[in-house]
Amino acid sequence: MTARFFLLSIFFSIFSTHASAQNQFEIEFPYGNERGIACQVFEQAFQNKPKETSFVIKRESNKLFFETNDPKWFKQLFKKSKDGIAVDIVSKDRYACETSVEPSQIKGKLLKPVYAGDLKRGLKPHEQNRYRVEVGTIPISMLKSDLEFNILFLNNNKLCKYYTIYNLESYPWGLLDMGVYLDSITYKNDKIVTQNEQAVTRYKTLQFIIPFEKNKSVYDSSDIKPLYDSLRLTDFNIKTIDIKAYASVEGSKQRNMELQQERGSSIAASLQSFQSPEIETNITTSENWVEFFNDVKNTSYATLTSKSKEQIKAALTGSTANELEPILAQHRKAVVTMELDKIDVYKNKSINELTSLFNTSIATDELDEARIIQNSLLEKIRIAASPESLEGIEVPNQKKYIDFMNKNLMYDYLIDVRKSLIVYNKLQELEKQDPKNKRIQYNLAVLKFILWRNNALDVKPQDFKKEIKSLTNYGINPSLVDRMMINYHIVNAEREMRKRNYNEKDKSVLNILSTYNRVPLTDQDYLSLAQFLTYYAQNMEAVKLLAPRVQEITIDEDLLFYYLNLTLIDKRLTQTNAYRTILLNASNLNQERFCKLFNPSLEGGVTFQLLEDGYLKNSYCENCVN
Repeated sequence: MTARFFLLSIFFSIFSTHASAQNQFEIEFPYGNERGIACQVFEQAFQNKPKETSFVIKRESNKLFFETNDPKWFKQLFKKSKDGIAVDIVSKDRYACETSVEPSQIKGKLLKPVYAGDLKRGLKPHEQNRYRVEVGTIPISMLKSDLEFNILFLNNNKLCKYYTIYNLESYPWGLLDMGVYLDSITYKNDKIVTQNEQAVTRYKTLQFIIPFEKNKSVYDSSDIKPLYDSLRLTDFNIKTIDIKAYASVEGSKQRNMELQQERGSSIAASLQSFQSPEIETNITTSENWVEFFNDVKNTSYATLTSKSKEQIKAALTGSTANELEPILAQHRKAVVTMELDKIDVYKNKSINELTSLFNTSIATDELDEARIIQNSLLEKIRIAASPESLEGIEVPNQKKYIDFMNKNLMYDYLIDVRKSLIVYNKLQELEKQDPKNKRIQYNLAVLKFILWRNNALDVKPQDFKKEIKSLTNYGINPSLVDRMMINYHIVNAEREMRKRNYNEKDKSVLNILSTYNRVPLTDQDYLSLAQFLTYYAQNMEAVKLLAPRVQEITIDEDLLFYYLNLTLIDKRLTQTNAYRTILLNASNLNQERFCKLFNPSLEGGVTFQLLEDGYLKNSYCENCVN
């Protein structure tokens, strides 16, 4: 998934416990009622700031510039001669692991303020739809340090707002994936399902867990064969294997990693022995701190959760290790994710050859063989992105062939979503021949969502809602109908929001909150829902949605890091043992990405000033500093 970035400005109320010590350049630090009176006009200006208005401090060599996309708002902000901006240059050295952070209103080097007259005169156009003014110079002594630049907004030389810039990662989001109905529900996105769901024929990806015995590193083919057979892999080839091998946390980390690498390689070799096509394999190893913290908190050894990793390892010896062995045994395992390809007996045939074979099978009424050929043919056409090849497929316009026609039409849509309306109209014609066909009814609803959301079809919302609910009458699984109802309210909320019908928008949001727990969700679904909720100012509901998932080691990496974006600046969450588990999970999934969160905000990090929080600093120092 491609990620994009945006800058989020967060301000903190200023308290003047240490005002006298920080009274530089005659800046005053009001608080309480005094601050409320002094900053009233300024506060109103920020409250009325258009949501599209943005600003940031940009650096060029040793020069600092205040940059905005809204010069009108900027000039209205500074009215009095002593209204202005000052920059607090903060060095990452402040957060060195071997030192403690002393609370301070000014965190670094405070530059001389720039006041209203110079700000307004100096503001000049810069690049596309941007304007900027110089606000200071970095001291020579700080040029080689990792730096961030906080903004002090001054009203008559009184500090009213102190801004830290957070660089938070976001992702594209949309409707929950409803898939399309071919032979069965086939999803456009690759799905991950568990072994228990037994849905391998419908998905391209399968995930399962293999436990490890203590001190055992080699797996024989006979160990894996029952699993291989139970997953019905005789009908599939394994294209790729991703193995995340976890060691229990006691003992030497180096030895744990070596053992897990051996175990992962042994599993891959055992699976490879059952097929001749070579399997592309990726193996990663880590110690299972996540489940250790989750499980030990419910034992008499719960105090271990507050100790460092080194202290925990030192404690997990002798009788303690023996007593905790039933828990530790559950932590030695591999999470194996396999991408599967259905074995295709026609894989060496060309599109033209398959088209001819399919047409012959239809003409001679060999329909079972025709289905196999059609699946191979359509997948080749999809991969080649060659929709014109569909024109060579000959299917008589008769009811007994309607599922073949349905499948051809939906592949036309999958290859080119711009054909949604054309396919929708053709499906309506098929519906007349077989009005009770559940595949056609489901696909009509899927296409109507696309057309409704893009204003390509006149859809009456209440009538469409009834159509969705009636799908159960055709034998569609109720959980799929609930999934569609969530999407209905996602689209409806968007449309009501544009019309400023806020009450109706709120009703749709509440409907989603009351429905999503009835629907099996993939991590992509969780991500879409969480971003939908945050867009409509339901941040706490988004956190609540993700909270159970983020402590599981099988979580998708992007979903976990999105959760961190939502919560890293909330000290009510970060200062808990549960949050430490989440941070360890992120570090295990991608240590480089986790540590990068604490890089300077202008260099791809969120901000290293997160390390003002002692709990976050401990996690950073434990996982990112050698």
